[in-house]
Amino acid sequence: MTGGVRRAGAFAFVGSLSLAAPLLGPASFVPFAAIGLLAALVIDGGPLFDLFARPGDHEDRTLYGLAGFSLAATGLALLVIVGFPPELFAGTVCLLAGGNLAQQAVATRSGRDLAPTAGFVTGGFLAGTAAQLFVTPFSLGVAPESAAFLAACGALIGSLLRTVLYQRDDPLVLLSVGLVLWVIADLGIETAPTEIAVAIAVTALLGYVSYALGTASVPGMVTGMLLALVTIVLGGYAWFVLLIAFFAIGGLSAKFRYDRKLDRGVAEDNDGARGSGNVLGNSAVALVAVLGYAATPDPLSMPAGLFFFAFAGSVATAMADTLSSEIGGVYDDPRLITTGKRVAPGTDGAITWQGELAGLAGALAVAGPALVLFETISVFGAVLIAVGGVAGMTADSLLGATVENRWLDNQGVNFLATLVGAAVAVGLAALAGLF
Repeated sequence: MTGGVRRAGAFAFVGSLSLAAPLLGPASFVPFAAIGLLAALVIDGGPLFDLFARPGDHEDRTLYGLAGFSLAATGLALLVIVGFPPELFAGTVCLLAGGNLAQQAVATRSGRDLAPTAGFVTGGFLAGTAAQLFVTPFSLGVAPESAAFLAACGALIGSLLRTVLYQRDDPLVLLSVGLVLWVIADLGIETAPTEIAVAIAVTALLGYVSYALGTASVPGMVTGMLLALVTIVLGGYAWFVLLIAFFAIGGLSAKFRYDRKLDRGVAEDNDGARGSGNVLGNSAVALVAVLGYAATPDPLSMPAGLFFFAFAGSVATAMADTLSSEIGGVYDDPRLITTGKRVAPGTDGAITWQGELAGLAGALAVAGPALVLFETISVFGAVLIAVGGVAGMTADSLLGATVENRWLDNQGVNFLATLVGAAVAVGLAALAGLF
């Protein structure tokens, strides 16, 4: 057993103290506060120090890692006093500790970049689910059937945060995951356990396929899996079809004549595999719309329709803009959208008529399924979704020509463009009295 695995096992043992939360109640923070103080002020050598010490701890003879983890757990435990469900507290702490243990164990056996991430997500999911199910009979918070969904969300969020933060930032990851899961749990998850199991299985399969086909990097895959899981459980499979259409068609379009785009300097980095920033930039508005829809008590009310058109308009924008860029980028004589002057391929804000047609087809590729899958969406409603997508695509080009690489990066431009597409679709639908 390597030192990393032993250390992760010791952290997992400390994390298991969270299982006593229902018995300790408001005093759930006491064990972690005591360990945090001992780690920061007392333990400076000996076998216990060597067991918990991370590489950077030896220089100052202080267990910064253990102190940070314990004090972050203390902070979450204090929230139990104001309503944070004990099972979510235990699930979050065990999720991070169990995921880290699994990741360390897998990393010693495989050098592939996917394997440690898969180890963290799988281990965190199992540990988080088990902790919630163990604690739930002693509390009155989250329903047992929600445990797997919340654990899966937490494992994916934790994995994603760990890819953009340093290992010493695990306390921030712990606090962030706990607070996000509290928000999701408060939405009231009424999906049947079998449907949640299917959603998790479908999400895992599609995540692996996207990575295997090279359409997403590991962080991009994790981000896509999180978005897909939340959309299936909180929105439904019809919402998921619209989202997965963008992921699939948009991802494959990045491979379209990739060598030619590479020669012209307009190809996506990493062989066309999209990262987490790209996925979030295109999907953040859609995620907020799904969460808003889930928070709406009456699925037939006006807010529910508003959130659907926001979701569909943003996804249509993402699809239109992606196809416009990926297909239009291989054609000659692009022109700047603001002046009409010919510019070099790859210039921000440059468009081609072929790309514009591809973008229109992309918007229709979202509006068409919406018409078929949703009984409440008429042909006119589908047209408004497509119009929103084209408006968002145009906004992306305008932003690219004016502010991109000056005040905003590509992800920021994508986010604003999808926001415009959502706003146009919602505004037109409201004016037409569709909700």
